[in-house]
Amino acid sequence: MSSDALLSLHKVSRSFQSGMETIRVLDEVDLVLQPRQRLAIMGASGSGKSTLLHLSAGMDRPDSGSIVLAGQTLERLAEPDLTRFRARQIGLVFQDFNLIDSLTVFDNIALVPWLTKTKSSTKAILDLGEELGIGALMGRFPAQLSGGEKQRVAIARALIHRPALILADEPTGSLDPDSADTVLDLFDQSVRSLDCAVLMVTHNQHAASRMDKTLYLSHGRLAAGA
Repeated sequence: MSSDALLSLHKVSRSFQSGMETIRVLDEVDLVLQPRQRLAIMGASGSGKSTLLHLSAGMDRPDSGSIVLAGQTLERLAEPDLTRFRARQIGLVFQDFNLIDSLTVFDNIALVPWLTKTKSSTKAILDLGEELGIGALMGRFPAQLSGGEKQRVAIARALIHRPALILADEPTGSLDPDSADTVLDLFDQSVRSLDCAVLMVTHNQHAASRMDKTLYLSHGRLAAGA
């Protein structure tokens, strides 16, 4: 395992109980993500892609194995410390956007710096909005936005605190092809300008092809494609 990796999973396993049956979703998974790397994880529905992403974010705990992000072993952190660490180091992008309906676009983006007590000026938020093509939407509410616009807001919220890692769960799943390509362009741009890395789970072969590398999750194990 590379000592300069941004994210590493070593022999990570996770099981869930379904009635009397124990389902082993991840089986001693190893994964290494380097700084500035863009990595896609593909697999069938129910293969454990989202579970892997949640574990990488510290939103779930493994049954066994070790997860290290930015030099910090996640399973050693108490929950309050883990929450603060995750908020500072990770930008999360979800297919369903997870915007707060009662907040404007500006306030949805500003929420992360406020919660993490990181510095982010009004100008930085407005500049990022312009960069992402949502500068004219800052006073609108999520209900007034298209799907592509909502996803751009979600990406702005994920980037505003300059995270080390972007974790994206089917970020293009609800978008038309042009909006999807725009989102992928923004990930490329983020890697270049913020020195961050991207870990994306997707069903979309085109989205995966835009990453540096694609791994396939099947029967609890990761493997490279043919």
